[in-house]
Amino acid sequence: MDAYDEGSNGRQAPDAPPDGPAPARRDTPGAPDIPSTPDTREVSTAPDLPNAPDASNVPDGLTEGEPTVPAGLTGLAGTAQGDPPAPTGIAALSPGYQIAAALALAIVAVTACVHLGMVFLHLAPSNTVTKQHGTAIEEWIYPEFEQNWKLFAPNPLQQNIAVQVRAQVRTPDGTSRETGWYDLSALDGAAIDGNLLPSHTDQNELRRSWDFYVSSHDGENRPSGMRGDLSERYLRRVVVLRLDRLEAGGKDAVVESVQVRSRTTNVAPPEWSQEQVSDKPVLRELPWWSVPEGDRQQETAEASAR
Repeated sequence: MDAYDEGSNGRQAPDAPPDGPAPARRDTPGAPDIPSTPDTREVSTAPDLPNAPDASNVPDGLTEGEPTVPAGLTGLAGTAQGDPPAPTGIAALSPGYQIAAALALAIVAVTACVHLGMVFLHLAPSNTVTKQHGTAIEEWIYPEFEQNWKLFAPNPLQQNIAVQVRAQVRTPDGTSRETGWYDLSALDGAAIDGNLLPSHTDQNELRRSWDFYVSSHDGENRPSGMRGDLSERYLRRVVVLRLDRLEAGGKDAVVESVQVRSRTTNVAPPEWSQEQVSDKPVLRELPWWSVPEGDRQQETAEASAR
């Protein structure tokens, strides 16, 4: 009997049911061709994408697919759409203001460079530039920008120096008289005491003018260098301005001559120190200086301007 007979159970296809007909083999002669059935299931490898916006919800003026900018970021709309950002800073000013700002910055930069150069030459050792232009450097530095390093000296100052002045004045009735001593240092100290922003003039003008005089004169008040005459005129101008401000001798009195003196007192050492110093003041009186008419008019004009 044929092994492939329908009534035989001796050999059947593995997937065929026991009672069903065996499928025809493709290599069996006379077997009809069985078309292969492709798998209609599609495997998608693309990631899940959000649903495309509905064309009916697109705002007017925008086409479908064009990016939109949230209302809170309207200032970045130009950047989001490729437009250049709006200019800021100096670039946002008009051409006239841009030129004015550039000139102001240039003036500030040039002034800063000149000031730094003057301070450098003032502190630098003597050289060709300081010898040729020493007067210009001193006029720029003194008295406002002088560099004083005595705080960091091995032996800092341990004395209180008070500068005092008196004057010969001519009153409006034509009489002359001598005033008492004015303690200008005490007046400066009173102006500084308790002041959070004290004036640079009250702090340094009188003190530096006296130091300038002492450094350019010997113990007999004789000039010891080329700056002697300059220091005398500078100190005289400072004290005359102060006397005019104080109305020394009365209102409308004219200062004809002045005399300056210093009163030096040693600072008392601390209690734990064994150092012994004298507590007696030392006076140094300068000769009388007459005030020229030209200087008096100039100094009176400066006092009025202040």
